[in-house]
Amino acid sequence: MKHVPIALGVMLAANAAMAETTVKSCDRTVSFDAPPKAAISNDVNLTEMMLVLGLADRMVGYTGISGWKTLDEDMRAGVEALPELSAKYPSKEVIVGADADFFFAGWNYGMKVGGEVTPETLEPFGVKVYELTESCIHVGEKAKVSMDDMYNDILNLGRIFDVEDKAAALVDGYKADLATFTADLETAEEPLRVFVYDSGEDTPFTAGLYAMPTALIEAAGGTNIMDDFEKSWGTVTWEAVVERNPEVVVIVNYGNVTAEEKRAFMMNNPAFAELDAVKNDRFVVLEYVEATPGPRNINAVKKLAEGFWNAEGVASN
Repeated sequence: MKHVPIALGVMLAANAAMAETTVKSCDRTVSFDAPPKAAISNDVNLTEMMLVLGLADRMVGYTGISGWKTLDEDMRAGVEALPELSAKYPSKEVIVGADADFFFAGWNYGMKVGGEVTPETLEPFGVKVYELTESCIHVGEKAKVSMDDMYNDILNLGRIFDVEDKAAALVDGYKADLATFTADLETAEEPLRVFVYDSGEDTPFTAGLYAMPTALIEAAGGTNIMDDFEKSWGTVTWEAVVERNPEVVVIVNYGNVTAEEKRAFMMNNPAFAELDAVKNDRFVVLEYVEATPGPRNINAVKKLAEGFWNAEGVASN
């Protein structure tokens, strides 16, 4: 009998060790003794990842949406019980003041390199951070963007919040849906040349090698003309766009300048008159939440493919 307490102690220690969950977050390893109970997500796409996993009851709020974007009906319904703690990027005080224990954000998705809100600045307050995979290029080396970036985040959130089965089922469903769709997709021998127009008139802000639209465009049978731009999202020159002559322009819709205004800017500017996309009026609109990593990416591929190959006036090559 004298040995029982020791044995129990060893067993309890072993069980405690087994309960710890560890995930890779960019260039860091983050460990959790228990699932977070007071999470905050930043931005509309990251918040939707939380919601699709059924984690609203583990959240104390969200940040970084209404300052730039509007919520559709489904999104409003999903967050109606949660407060928006900051319309744009949150301060450290906002996160700590909400008694949060977890922050799901990314670099340029709620955090800035060297800024006041980072994994390091939140650690002393007991707030653990998981970083959006797409954004990891800002803090280290990373492979070219792929759909796996989004799948990785869903699966890691599943591990962190102990809903692994749900996360795995979601990802398996996304993969199967995409595989079925692309197997039946009729494209051309050469992928369509596509430019992503996010914003900006003097200089365009666009998606590069590490931004999700590059993966979405490729899945839909196109190629991002800026896929040699070794950044995630960033500014290029209009001269480079004209030189590469896109056949289709994908407009990212959000903010004060509407998608139609962005299209009109390109259609009415003499500098773009000889672009194939402008001559043939070939534009496809993605909402911000579709163009950034999240649950709507599969439907975004379908929307792009429809615009690339099936829409009236968009002929196969």
